[in-house]
Amino acid sequence: MGDWGFLSTLLEKVQSHSTVIGKIWMSVLFLFRIMVLGAGAESVWGDEQSDFVCNTQQPGCENVCYDWTFPISHIRFWVLQIIFVSTPTLVYLGHAMHIIHQENKMREQLASPGGTELQRLPKYTDEKGKVTIRGDLLGSYLAQLVVKILIEAAFIAGQYLLYGFVMVPMFPCSQKPCPFTVECYMSRPTEKTIFIIFMLTVACVSLFLNFAEMFYLICKRVRCRGRSGSRARTVTSHPVGLSGPWRPAADETRMQNKMNMEMESSYSAGENLDGAKDEKRLMSGH
Repeated sequence: MGDWGFLSTLLEKVQSHSTVIGKIWMSVLFLFRIMVLGAGAESVWGDEQSDFVCNTQQPGCENVCYDWTFPISHIRFWVLQIIFVSTPTLVYLGHAMHIIHQENKMREQLASPGGTELQRLPKYTDEKGKVTIRGDLLGSYLAQLVVKILIEAAFIAGQYLLYGFVMVPMFPCSQKPCPFTVECYMSRPTEKTIFIIFMLTVACVSLFLNFAEMFYLICKRVRCRGRSGSRARTVTSHPVGLSGPWRPAADETRMQNKMNMEMESSYSAGENLDGAKDEKRLMSGH
């Protein structure tokens, strides 16, 4: 496990800059892949080549048949898988650390005299250095998830094409310099099959977690956009500063015209009434 110490230290830093599902994926990587690979799988495949026996005395036949049967050892294949799957996460870590460094410099400039004149303000981190996954950082996080999904699926398909998922005890081999088709036998095929199925299951779980995390981030982003859009529509449909309920401009014009007409009719009726009274007084005077 000492060989994995550097990679483990780097991946532990990612946990504080990832989602809950990302932390679960990291735990699966540490416990069920790196630890199992270092503790058990290496001892199971330690005698792989030495106990690979073929029923021939032809020099070089066993080595050729072993290379044909196992173009790459399962242990080395899984080591490559872990390294390649972890690389996108480390790239995202580098991006996150770069953003944290930039925003720490912004805070230092804000604290200095004249810092309020800065055009940009920190938006990805708080004062404690906690990262909020959004904007460019969200794009980087989703990109590394997509790359991890592709790499994980490629290694699962590659393992099936190279070995299948079950270790059979006997392999027929007719490669040169073997004089005829010989039968070669490997040690502990059942135990190795159990480890192969276990590592395959863990890889599928890791693949599922990557899919779940990607959909979680996309749905969260869409929900946030929906909330901000509804908030903007609410502000637009109810302008601030009006004492009464808001009405469209056409309704206001129509109501104003109606009020003007009523006032004109009332004024005309008043004038007619005053004229009638004057005429009555004149007649009574006569």
